[in-house]
Amino acid sequence: MMKRTTLFLVASAIMISTNLFAQRSNDVEGSKDYSLVSRFQGSVIEWYDVKSFDRYFMLSLKENTLDKYEIDGKITRIQYSSQPQHSVFEIFKSYENALKNAGFEILLTLDKTNCGINLSEQLYIGEFNGLNSLPAGKAIKPDFKEGEFAYLSAKKKINDKDVYIVVYITNWDWPLITFDAIEVQSMDKGLVTVKDLETDLSQNGHIAIYGIHFDTGKSDIKPESAQTLRNIAEFMTTHPDKKYIIVGHTDNTGDFDNNLKLSLERANAVINELVTKYNVKAAQVRAYGNGSTAPISTNATDEGRAKNRRVEIVEQ
Repeated sequence: MMKRTTLFLVASAIMISTNLFAQRSNDVEGSKDYSLVSRFQGSVIEWYDVKSFDRYFMLSLKENTLDKYEIDGKITRIQYSSQPQHSVFEIFKSYENALKNAGFEILLTLDKTNCGINLSEQLYIGEFNGLNSLPAGKAIKPDFKEGEFAYLSAKKKINDKDVYIVVYITNWDWPLITFDAIEVQSMDKGLVTVKDLETDLSQNGHIAIYGIHFDTGKSDIKPESAQTLRNIAEFMTTHPDKKYIIVGHTDNTGDFDNNLKLSLERANAVINELVTKYNVKAAQVRAYGNGSTAPISTNATDEGRAKNRRVEIVEQ
């Protein structure tokens, strides 16, 4: 069985040989095309993975300088191989036209005529996420000599989600296509405001929080949770006479007892952040873990499980 790293576009040391793996004749088991974008005709899926929630870095271009910015969401990664008679440019134009016809906004296109960074060495380094090691740098460099490649990113809002598509094409003995789809909740979703807290707690006695993010199976709070935590702290410090329970919830994936433990650890992690970084009084908050015992949606779908993975604030 091939190792994952042979199918990523990784450092040039790995790229030296074009015969590290034989081209497949059938799709890898368990794989499928992304629902919104069909494959380039005749290509075969070499590698496939889906993360229900993770971070991803997009490329941006400002004043001829290449940079990156982070988005978070559900990530589908598919890597295809195509037939040698098809050029990188032909495949690139096929995806570009298909995305435009489907109503996507093209955000960025790069190739060897305008990009002065060796993308095949910089893109997709790491276990899953792309672009983590990409440095900022000059993008316009007419004398750039790297082999043929093309990069394309696009975006469209669908059913209250921002959907990003990233396609990177390079040429070994045959064209290799890495296709990423990132489904991101709209920016106003998940970030609880002080007004939200005031309204929901006064009317319902509790509020579900989706703007606090954790790595899968862990209780470490990600940096992008900071604004939500600030808003919670602001609300609590302006209501010092009130006490609240921070309740952790998980979906039903994995062991029941482990989920109970994890949900309590996450609730305690939130309290630790509020108390040590945002000046909430320790006596004002306590932790509780519900595990998967109180779902608010089905656990049969990715969307339902995402709703069930939450932190709630309950007024005592």
